[in-house]
Amino acid sequence: MESKISDTLQRKSYDYLFERIEATAKDKAKQAHYLQYFLNKAKIDQNSEEIVNGYKNYIFYLPEKLKLVYADSMIHSAKKANDNALIGASYLSKGIVYYGQKKHKYALDNYLIADNYISKTNDKYLIYKVKYNIAHIKYYLGFYDEAISLFNECIDYFKENNTRAYLNSLHSLGLCYNRIGNYGLCSEINEKGIQEGIRLDNNEMKEYFIHSEGVNEYFKNNYTTAIKKISATIPTINKKKDFANESVGYFYIGKSYWNLHNREMALQYFFKVDKIFDDKEYIRPDMRQNYELIIKYYKSKKDLNKQLYYIEKLLKADSVLDNRFRYLSGRVRKVYDTKVLLKEKQDIEDLFNKRQYNDFIFTGIVVLFFLIVSFITYRHITNKNIYRKKFEELMEKNEAVPKTEVKNGDNGIGNINKDTVADILKQLEKFEKDKKFLAKDLTSAKLASIFNSNPKYLSMIIYEYRGKKFVKYIADLKIDYLIKLLKEDAKIRKYSNSALAEEVGFSSTKTFTQAFFAQAGCPTSYFIGELNKISQENEIL
Repeated sequence: MESKISDTLQRKSYDYLFERIEATAKDKAKQAHYLQYFLNKAKIDQNSEEIVNGYKNYIFYLPEKLKLVYADSMIHSAKKANDNALIGASYLSKGIVYYGQKKHKYALDNYLIADNYISKTNDKYLIYKVKYNIAHIKYYLGFYDEAISLFNECIDYFKENNTRAYLNSLHSLGLCYNRIGNYGLCSEINEKGIQEGIRLDNNEMKEYFIHSEGVNEYFKNNYTTAIKKISATIPTINKKKDFANESVGYFYIGKSYWNLHNREMALQYFFKVDKIFDDKEYIRPDMRQNYELIIKYYKSKKDLNKQLYYIEKLLKADSVLDNRFRYLSGRVRKVYDTKVLLKEKQDIEDLFNKRQYNDFIFTGIVVLFFLIVSFITYRHITNKNIYRKKFEELMEKNEAVPKTEVKNGDNGIGNINKDTVADILKQLEKFEKDKKFLAKDLTSAKLASIFNSNPKYLSMIIYEYRGKKFVKYIADLKIDYLIKLLKEDAKIRKYSNSALAEEVGFSSTKTFTQAFFAQAGCPTSYFIGELNKISQENEIL
């Protein structure tokens, strides 16, 4: 039966296969067959664009944990085709996967790489797709005026070119108006989005416009209406596994009940927000108040255990926000300032300590904590000084490849005669000069085969004349080359660690970061940051 289906599919177009993939979404076994056949057909046809689309199909329909694997396969295939539009679209897809996981830093890294490739093309759809996704990052970071400008550009373009993207852009624009306090204009946009969906016969965004308006009604102090509208959209949003909008909905339903003085009902929704934070680590600056209100509730009940528990949660939320919202740290008003929180936490812990421990043990804990903090502070300052020294050494380092000759009086190494040593050294110099070390998965066996030698001889000569074992020798060559690239090309500095690892042929990001630190003496983030500071100073001068 399987072979008959495959024989029939050979005569079918890619459009037909894609339609079957969409049509069999509820039958995963059948869908898997069409997904596989689409990709295999593209590979047999050596059709680069459809190979990329084949991997993209997998990204759309596979479980979350597998999406990034196929996104990387997309990028690899697009790079083999050497097509800027395909490469840019592939990085954009990977960024969208990260955004869906709410890993905004990684999403932005990939959007910037995508923009670098797509800006070299005349593909307007991709150009505006990048604008749309970067606008979302700006919205997430709180740069609402910039996001509004970009979303308006996207609305003008997508209105005539892509219905769903047009409706998405309208929805996002409405969210921006809500965040800047223009609730009237937000309502107008939401109503327009619903009507445009009817006109264009596309109701995919209807629930999102209603959800947006529900949140907007909260800010208009129409709490009962807010609860009704948001609650109506939760089942659809939950079905789409959109945990971010689900969490936002629960938060504003909870706040509406709170303002209606129904604290117990509000608490049930705040707990739902907390559950999503536990599962997905999703939090926004405005939703920080979720924990403030829970703490306030338990404070009124004089429940010290629950207060302490949710203060810990709020501190964790602050840690996540501080990491993700560096640009916003000075703009977000915090009812519970971190110092106040830490003091309140310490006061509650003191109460427990007085009940459970004597003064001697408590004093010991305080002293130990002080010593740990002092040690961490000392190590941080020491590391920064070491990193600075290493950075200065790297900036002064001569990058010329030294010419290596057989040492005077050397009759060979072990069982290797002098002529063989000289021949391998000459080949090594060419290998280094031609940057062949950038190849992935390079082993001593592979390189020895190219040199018409054997791995044992090659490793012995490298150790004698380069002072390193084979693996470190190759890794250091890659890192030295990358350091030179980073000094010369500001665009490369925007790459993520995974992209940098790919650029110089490391098999994994972890191996790359370890190799960079071992050779450079500082992390990539520090080295790139210092280079960017120098560039900015030069621009000012």
